[in-house]
This record gives sequence, structure tokens and C-alpha cells, in this order.
Amino acid sequence: METRAGDPGAFAQFDLGRVDSPSFVVDAAKLRDNLRILADVRDRSGIKMLSALKAFSMWSVAPIIGNYLDGVCTSGLWEARLAGEFYDGEITTYSAAYKPDELGEICRLSDHVIFNSPGQMARASQILDQARSLGGGFDVGLRINPMHAEGEVPRYDPCAAYSRLGFPIDQLEDEHVEPLDGLHFHSLCEQDFAPLKRTWDALKEHIEPYFGHFKWINLGGGHHITRDDYQREALIEFLIEIQEETGAEIYLEPGEAVALDAGILVGTILDSHWNGMPLAITDISATCHMPDVIEAPYRPAMLHEDEDGDGEPVRLGGPSCLAGDVIGDYRLPVPCEPGQRVAFLDQAHYSMVKTNTFNGVQLPSIWLWDSESDALEQVKAFGYEDFKNRLS
Repeated sequence: METRAGDPGAFAQFDLGRVDSPSFVVDAAKLRDNLRILADVRDRSGIKMLSALKAFSMWSVAPIIGNYLDGVCTSGLWEARLAGEFYDGEITTYSAAYKPDELGEICRLSDHVIFNSPGQMARASQILDQARSLGGGFDVGLRINPMHAEGEVPRYDPCAAYSRLGFPIDQLEDEHVEPLDGLHFHSLCEQDFAPLKRTWDALKEHIEPYFGHFKWINLGGGHHITRDDYQREALIEFLIEIQEETGAEIYLEPGEAVALDAGILVGTILDSHWNGMPLAITDISATCHMPDVIEAPYRPAMLHEDEDGDGEPVRLGGPSCLAGDVIGDYRLPVPCEPGQRVAFLDQAHYSMVKTNTFNGVQLPSIWLWDSESDALEQVKAFGYEDFKNRLS
């Protein structure tokens, strides 16, 4: 999988020695730039724009996000609690399946509760009725599977064959639609406008008979709206058009786009040796700190990599015991020696939220930098107690 992000931006001038290692550094100024773009699309199209906490849930910047967007979307009880505690605006919750003993609280916290199947929604009817009797003013929606695959990698494509995510659109009947306030679909991953338009065209024939019924339609996430080459004017025209033809309020819930190119992951070379090629071990672990490097897989861009240089590529890996804990091969901008700092670009989203402590590998600390004022603050550091308290 190829990522189309990796612009260093203001990080090109950032001194990696200002933070401890390993650490995430998020640029508040770049975050504001992204949010201004999303807010502009929202305002010009007349839709609602939510931030997906599953991608970026650094709640210390919740006030910044609240200044621009309409709220957040969450993936279950704990994210909904986080949203209720720190974030402004609406809360939309979708989970592939809800635990019955958690659903009541989710209803209390959420403005929209979205189910993965009509069957689960029917089984939850008593819980929903009780939540409403206690004053809950939430809407109920259904996630559908458009059955139109646009993903580059099946593992990341909710419309891949046999997907468990969303109710297959060719099974949708009047009886399923009747109790719904809204409809939700999410089928993109780091993509531009054309795949969204093709997905809508494939979906439209199935849901057009119900235009006028839905209060809202949520087009999910995976929209790389803040990328420089995204076709934002075409998106705005499209959003205006489908609001008019459906009679529904339209929602988008970008995740990557909120924090695109807004963060780096800083690490240190711990050791180097040779085994058919230069090798280096860093305190950054693909397994523990950037799991998508292995799961996607993809090669993260390196800050100041000497891509056109004559130096021999160095294979960088983490300190864990997993043989596959390999980040990639790089022409380093620094000598391949212990103590040298390196950084990987575009690591604010889907890295911080996925970290783990396999092998007791240290979690990266979290720093907030503002490239406009040069203010730098460590907002979180992790120690042995954090590792111990995850176990028993």
C-alpha cells in the first residue's frame, strides 16, 4: 500500500533533539490548517463534518478540533465516553456489534447510534425504548455495505468479499428502512473524490426509493480532503447535489484528513551491524508503534531521507523479538551510528491510537508543538506503571 502523505512541512526545521525518544510530536499549526480546510468544505457545502476518533484521539487537542468541526464519531463505549468528556458538538457512534450491557450508556452519550445489521437493532429494541424513556434524544441508523469495492488492499476495504462490516445493500428491504432515521456507509481508505462518486453511483439505485425518508446520510471516512491534490471543488458540488436529491442532511467523518502530515514519530538508532546489508535497530518499533507498517503493509516516509543519494540503504527495525519488526530500507540523513536521531512523517493518525507494549517496549511520549509560535509541550509520558497496569 502506498501512502500519498509525507510532506514534512514545518517539521523540516524541527530539532529532533528537543524531545525525548521515542516520541510523537504533533504540530498544532498544521492541525489547524487541516481543520480550516475541512471547515471550509463543510461551510460551502452545508453538511456536517465530524472527526473520527478511531484515527486520531489525542484529546489534549480536542478544543482545537471543537473550534472547527461539528463533533466526533466514535467506535464504541470507551470512545463515546472520551468524546463526552473532552469534545464539543455531536457524537455519532457505530460499532460492528454492541454489548447489550453497554448500549444504554452509548445511547445516553450519542446523538446517532448506528447498527451494523437490522437483526441487532431489532434485538436491541427494548434497550432503545428504555433509553428513550429516560430522555435519550438519539437517532438510530444502519450501516450498509455498498458492495462496490474501491480499496487498494482487501484488509482495509469494507466492501471486500465476505466483509462483516455493513448490511449488504442488495438485502435491504422496506421493513429494514422503516425504523431508521439515517443511513451510513464507509468504504474508502486514504482516497480522493472519484472513488466516493463511483461508490455513490453504485449505491444510488438501491436507496433512491427511500429518498425523503432519511433525516441524514453519513458518507463515512477515508476521504483525504486535506491532501493538496484532493478535488475539493468537485466534492463540494457533489455534496450540495446529493443533499438536494435525497432531502437528507449529509455527514462526513474524516479521520486521516484531520491529522494528515500533522505529526512525526521521533526515534534513536540504538545499534548497527551488517548481515548482507547495513542494519540498524531503533527504539521505534513497527510492531509496537506503527502496526500499519506491517498490517497494510506500507513504507513510512522519513524526514530528510537522502532518497537520491549514493549511500547504501539501511534496513531499520525495532527492538522487539519479532523477526518481522522491520520499518523499511532507507538512505539515512544521518550516519548509521548509535545515538543518531531519525523521524518518520505523517504519524499522528492510526499510529498513536494503535500503540502497544509487546515485549515491554516503551510507549512513545506525546508532544504538542506549534510551528507558528514554536511553543513545545510534553502532554504525556509513559513509564513502567503504564506497562504493568495493562497486565495482571
